[in-house]
Amino acid sequence: MSDSRLEDATLHAEKLVRDERLELPIDLMALAHSRDILIEAKPESAKGVSGMLLQVGNNFAIGYATHIKSKGFQRFSIAHELGHFFLAGHPEHVFKGGKLMHESHAGFGSGDQIELEADHFAAGLLMPSHLFKAEAGKYSDGFTAIEKLAERCEASLTASAIRYAELTDAAVAVVISTGPTVNYCFTSSAMRSIRGYKHPLKGSLLPRDSLTRAFNQTDSNILSARREDDSADLITWFRAEDEIDAYEEVLGLGEYGKTMTIITAEFSDED
Repeated sequence: MSDSRLEDATLHAEKLVRDERLELPIDLMALAHSRDILIEAKPESAKGVSGMLLQVGNNFAIGYATHIKSKGFQRFSIAHELGHFFLAGHPEHVFKGGKLMHESHAGFGSGDQIELEADHFAAGLLMPSHLFKAEAGKYSDGFTAIEKLAERCEASLTASAIRYAELTDAAVAVVISTGPTVNYCFTSSAMRSIRGYKHPLKGSLLPRDSLTRAFNQTDSNILSARREDDSADLITWFRAEDEIDAYEEVLGLGEYGKTMTIITAEFSDED
C-alpha cells in the first residue's frame, strides 16, 4: 500500500511495541489492561462482525468474535479494535453522532479508510517489523516461513502472509481469492520490480491456467483446508516480460470460504 496513512498506522503500532518493550507473541490482554480496556469474547451465536469497540463515559471495552475458531483471527480482531482506540482521530470518527458502539470487519477486505488503518495497526502490533524480520530470517521462503511466523506471532495465516510480503526481500505475492475472482493481492517490492509487472486488481479473474483457478472449482478443497502446489507462470499471473521460474502454493481457508495463494519467484538482480 502506498497510502501514507496506512503506513503511519503501522508505524504507530510498532512504536507502541518498542515503547512498551513488548515481545512476541504480543500480550494484547496486558496491553488493554494497562489502558483499563475490558476485553470480552462474544458468544459463538453472534456472527456478522469481527469485533466491536464500545465506549461508556471515559471507559472502553472490546468484544471479539468467536464463531470463527482461529485464535489468530480473534487476536487480529482485538488488535484491530485497539487500533480504533490508539490511532489519532479514530475514537472521534467511530463514535461520532453520540454512538456508543462501533462494529468492525477486520481483515484487509474493507474499502473504508478507517477500517484499513485499523487493519494495518493490527498487523504492526502483532507483527512489528523489527521482531518479525528477525524471526523470518530463520526460515526458507514460502508457506513454511508464513506458517512458522503465524505460530510464533499467534496471528492468522492470512495476516502473517500479508505482513511477510510487505517485509521480505524475496519476490513474493499473496493472493486471496473466491471462486474465479481475486479478492485482493499483496506483493513484495522484489516482485513488483520484475520487468513488465502488472498488479492483479480486486475483482479481476484468476489466470485461466493457474493452479489456484482449478483448485477453487472444487468447494471441498476450500472447506477442508486442502493444500496443493505446482510451478507457476509469472507471465500469466503478472504479465512479466521475462520468463522467471516460480512456485505456486495454494491453501483453502476453510470456514472463511476463500483461498490463499503464495507465489514465490526465483528472482535475482541478474534476471
